[in-house]
Amino acid sequence: MKRTHRKFSAEFKTKVVLEALRERFTLTELAQKHEIHPNQITLWKREFLKKAPEVFSRADKAQKAPDFATLTSFARAMQRVFERGETSYYDYISE
Repeated sequence: MKRTHRKFSAEFKTKVVLEALRERFTLTELAQKHEIHPNQITLWKREFLKKAPEVFSRADKAQKAPDFATLTSFARAMQRVFERGETSYYDYISE
């Protein structure tokens, strides 16, 4: 039986990436928990961290500014990570 292509919401991807950044569980454990491949988590994490600085960048005026909902969602997510003291954003941007 062929498996159909699944689509994941932005909220789901963000939830999984933030769990991965907290490093409470291995990628394998997270993948099993969410029924996805560990490589998928790695790709989402890389994309999340690559685009994170764009939220605060004002250098490129031609670039479409993120909407308020996107900024709010990102700020809340990063605040939760920092408040728990489990990881630092700056540890990941150098990768």
